[in-house]
Formats: sequence, structure tokens, C-alpha cells
Amino acid sequence: MKIVPGRFQNIIEMGLDFVRVNIAEDLLGKKDGQRFLPILTTMFFMILFMNLTGVIPGINIAGTSVIAVPLLLAVVSYVTFIYAGIKKNPGNFFKNSLMPSGVPWPLYVIIIPLEFLSTFIIRPVTLTLRLLMNMIVGHLMLVLFFSATQYFVFTLGGLWTVLGAGTLAFGFVFTLFELLVAFLQAYVFTILTAVYIQLAVAEEH
Repeated sequence: MKIVPGRFQNIIEMGLDFVRVNIAEDLLGKKDGQRFLPILTTMFFMILFMNLTGVIPGINIAGTSVIAVPLLLAVVSYVTFIYAGIKKNPGNFFKNSLMPSGVPWPLYVIIIPLEFLSTFIIRPVTLTLRLLMNMIVGHLMLVLFFSATQYFVFTLGGLWTVLGAGTLAFGFVFTLFELLVAFLQAYVFTILTAVYIQLAVAEEH
């Protein structure tokens, strides 16, 4: 890296600053934002580039549409959330997570299982499924449009070529939309991880 950056370095620095300013420091503050910046940055760019493989000719499938990848990322997010909470408040993290203050004692019979399910089970599951399903659906839509184009143009021919041109145009537009989805899904996954970390290190925990 140079003191006077070139174009490539400028692009890298813009990407790093985006995660640092808009995700890490915005949600976690300067101190905690710097602590967790490496894992949030790695997560964001790993998801982004694996999402983009879905629109690269010859690959045509997002790495994140294979369940092992979003599942692994969700586990990393989950472990980081628990680590942050235990590090901040070793003795009371689980107690505060499962037993929110101000609730009458008899209601804890209902609250504790619900909080456990919501905080420690549903979070990693929803993180996994949200990313996985978005990328699978995008992949299937692109396959549908371009397969239809091939069928109408090369198999049927004739007037069907007009429909082939239509499906090709839809495929092109949806490819552009997939680029936006690739960025948004990386952003949403990373920002949710930052939110979970922020909840873990909040003062009441």
C-alpha cells in the first residue's frame, strides 16, 4: 500500500472505509468497531465476492447458494456474538440474555424458553436461510431466463426467436438486479452480525 494511492488502492480503501464507517463504527462505536472490524470486513467481502460468482460466465452459481457457506458464516457470526457477550460480562451474559429485567418472576417460565429460542437458535438459522435462499432464487431465475432463450432461439427458431429475445432481455436485466442483490445480501448479513455484537456488548449485558 502506498502513501499516495493509485486507482486500485483507492477502490480498496473505499471498500474498507465503507465497512468501517457504515457498519462497524456506526453500530459498535469507535472502540468496539475497531475490535470487530477485521471479522466484519472479512465477512462482508467474502459474501460479496462469493455472491458475484453467480453472474460470472462459466461459473454461474453463487458460492453462497451452497448451504455449507452461509451456514459456516452464520456459525462464525454466532460464535463472535457469544464471545463478545462473555468477554463483556462473563458472569451474567447468558442470564441477562435469557432473563430480561423488569419481568415478573412467574413469567420467566415462558420468557426463558422464548428468549433461548430467539437468541441462540433462530438467529443463526435465519442468517443462514436468508442468504442461502436469496442466492438460490437468483440463480434459478437466471437459469430459467437463459435456458428459455436457448430453447426459443436454437431449438424452436422461427417466430419463437422473438420470445427468445424477450427472455434474453429479462435475463440481462435480472443479471443487473443480481449485482445489487449480491451487495445488499453482503451488507445485510454483515450489519446483522454487527447488531448482534452490539446487543452482546451493550451496557445492560
